[in-house]
Amino acid sequence: MHPYTLRREQVLQQIGNDGLAVLFAAPEQRRSNDTEFPFRQDSYFHYLSGFPEPEAVILLDGAAGTATLYCRDKDPLMETWNGFRYGAEAARDTFGFDAAYSISEWPQHIGKAILNKRRLFALWGQYPEHDRVLMQHWHTVQQTAGQRMLAEYSRAPDSLADLAALLNPMRLIKDAHEISLLKQAGHISALAHIRAMQKTRPGLSELQIEAELLHEFMRHGARHPAYNSIVAGGKNACCLHYVENKDILHDNALLLIDAGAEYQMYAGDITRTFPVNGRFSPAQKAVYEIVLAANQAAIEAVRPGASWADIHHLALRILVQGLIDLKLLQGSVEGNIESQAYKRFYMHGLGHWVGLDVHDVGGRWHNEQPRLLQAGMCTTIEPGLYISAAPDISAEFHNIGIRIEDNILVTETGHENYTAEAPKQIAEIEALMGG
Repeated sequence: MHPYTLRREQVLQQIGNDGLAVLFAAPEQRRSNDTEFPFRQDSYFHYLSGFPEPEAVILLDGAAGTATLYCRDKDPLMETWNGFRYGAEAARDTFGFDAAYSISEWPQHIGKAILNKRRLFALWGQYPEHDRVLMQHWHTVQQTAGQRMLAEYSRAPDSLADLAALLNPMRLIKDAHEISLLKQAGHISALAHIRAMQKTRPGLSELQIEAELLHEFMRHGARHPAYNSIVAGGKNACCLHYVENKDILHDNALLLIDAGAEYQMYAGDITRTFPVNGRFSPAQKAVYEIVLAANQAAIEAVRPGASWADIHHLALRILVQGLIDLKLLQGSVEGNIESQAYKRFYMHGLGHWVGLDVHDVGGRWHNEQPRLLQAGMCTTIEPGLYISAAPDISAEFHNIGIRIEDNILVTETGHENYTAEAPKQIAEIEALMGG
């Protein structure tokens, strides 16, 4: 059985006999005048269907135990202009739905589907325009429910429930199908970082290196990046979300690249930092080794039952001790953590879940406690240090921004770093760059 079918069955079991769940496909987004951005399906919708088109709705009926798709009709003229459409019959057969209908039939079907359900599940707030339509249908049923003109007693839902509360825990634990796609996204992303290291040299622009990343993504079947690539040379690396990628790369500077491929909807997310000229300076090397030590120690701590909070604190202590050793901070590790003085140089968390979204759903807390790791979770590990130029900082450390990020799968016995293919040891990087 296809994983999408299995996931829909799991949701049907959770919503129960008195539940109805509604999901909407992502809308197309206008880029300018009469052109659109490339369409990307809503992650939740894809998770339960694999269906790649806009203008579609899924109904999951707990009482009937059925999954129904509503989608665009076959239309030879529109397909001539804009490409293939499945149509209801082919969509039903291809994606394993119990039934499929034209999207034009959805308005009349939803009223009947809502009737006599106690709970109406949706991704409330995801697409406000759809929320309004769904509420109108609910209100209509509410106004007519229980009237004598109906053949039997009827009722409208008395509870509007959050479908994300059911789907997020499911998405947090990746199944075998998802893991295979994540590993391929990680592999393609690693190849792109290798290419970037090989192509980088002083005098090129950040934009030219971004082009090398995109070339490698597409060459291996990843049509789009998973997010806007960060290609940040020198001082730009001290801006965490620098995406302008327009400056010239200078000799003796570092280049921080945070970039990942999206492969069949799943995200890779790797960061590597390396010298533009292929050789680390002593100061760059000293800072890099601190970040690398934090990265490696945090990865080694990943295992089922481990607390994410403990792993974060482990990496933080290594970074803070390193800053003290470099005389960029004064005092004790505990004192600098308590005062948060370290945030001048390290101002973000250790990582995030990764999956259909590069910052994937699931949360780091559960029942008001730090979430414990489980097999099937995928997380980034991405410590960093960012040292902007300042009068109280020794010049050798000015504008050194370093982040090292890997994608880590929690396994039954420990972990797997499925982005380790991208070099991060100093000797490996310098050898690859011919420095």
